[in-house]
This record gives sequence, structure tokens and C-alpha cells, in this order.
Amino acid sequence: MCGRVTLTSSARELAEQFDLEGEIDVSGLSPRYNIAPSQDIATVRQGRDGRRALTFERWGLVPHWAKDPSVGNRLINARAETVATKPAFRDALKSRRCVVPVDGFYEWSGTGAERRPYVFRRPDGRMFGIAGLYERWLGEGGEVVDSCTLITTEANGTLAPFHDRMPVILAPGDYDRWLDREAQEAEAVQSLLAPCPADWLSASPVSSRINNVRNDDPACLVPDPVTGNLFG
Repeated sequence: MCGRVTLTSSARELAEQFDLEGEIDVSGLSPRYNIAPSQDIATVRQGRDGRRALTFERWGLVPHWAKDPSVGNRLINARAETVATKPAFRDALKSRRCVVPVDGFYEWSGTGAERRPYVFRRPDGRMFGIAGLYERWLGEGGEVVDSCTLITTEANGTLAPFHDRMPVILAPGDYDRWLDREAQEAEAVQSLLAPCPADWLSASPVSSRINNVRNDDPACLVPDPVTGNLFG
């Protein structure tokens, strides 16, 4: 699964790397070091005019037919193997696909007292895009919930020692295909939902501060001084 991510890049970097057009709403954009499910997360989607835009969605997809938005707490990830057939995701896969820009995500290694967090990032430190889906839920009382989920696949060689799943990381050259609203058959995008090459990511130990969602600062990325959170 993928349950914590970081996004510390600037609006300018986002615009350049994801080909965003027009002004970016920076009201929800500040450096984030420990983004967790149920919080707002940045997404890139294609509008009806074909232009890409940055939006913010609650992490945890709420299907449009759900009776209660709390269902989103259980739908933070969608498995690539079943996303085209699961009722919660299959409609969104057809025409509500997004890219979730991040510059890192976390996983844990070990059990009990030996459980340690690691961050996975590109070796060059640049952002990357995770394949996602989005939805809009309308409550009977007028409540509106815009939400999203991150798609996961089997782990590549870098992730396998830590977890058997990883987020689907798209190649920049595949963003257009993934975001294309006209491609509404699952077969048109299914081949993109595969593990990225192992050398796209590197793992680094980080502070156990990230275990608490209230901690959201640069110290989350610094290994604990006592344990060092070192490999092995």
C-alpha cells in the first residue's frame, strides 16, 4: 500500500514538471513532509478544455454512489490488478484519472521495536507522478467531497525488501495517455499500471516522527539520532 507521501516542491517546479497552464492556486500548497490519508493532497488532472490543472482532493476516494463519505477511509489505494472491475473504482478509471505529484513516499521495515520508516525518492530529488483516480460526492444536505485514491501495484526490486506493494509511478511521457479523458476503455491505460524500474527510486532511513500524523516538518526526513534508523 501507499499511506504517507511528501510534497515539498514549489508551484513553479510543479508547473514546469507537469506542464500546468494558467495560474496555480497556491492556497493549499505549502511544503508537506507527512501527508496522510483523509488530508488534502495535490492532484493534476485534465480539464474539458484539454489543459492540465492543479487541484486538491481529500485522500481516500468516496464513490459518487456512496451513502456516507466515511467509506473513503478504506479506499486510500486501488489495486492495479482489480481497479477496472471493483465497483468503487471502475467508473473513475474510465474518465476521472489524475496524476498525484509527490517527491517521496514512506514505507516501514521490520516489526515491533525494530520497525523503522524509510522514504523512497528519485535519486536526483525531482518530483514524480503517481497514477490516481478522483471522484466528486454530493450529499443530500448539499455537502460536496472531492476525493482521490492512489493506485498500487506489485513491488519492484527497490521496494520488495520493505513491502510487497508500491504506488504506480508513471513515466512523464505517459502523463498525456493517463490523463486523456477520451480514452475510456480500461485496456487503453491498463499497461501503464506496472512497477517502475528499480533504479527510479532510492531508499533512505528517516525519523520515527512520521509515525505521528501531527508531525509535518523537515525533521521527519532526518534519521533518529539514537538509532540512526540505518539499514540492517
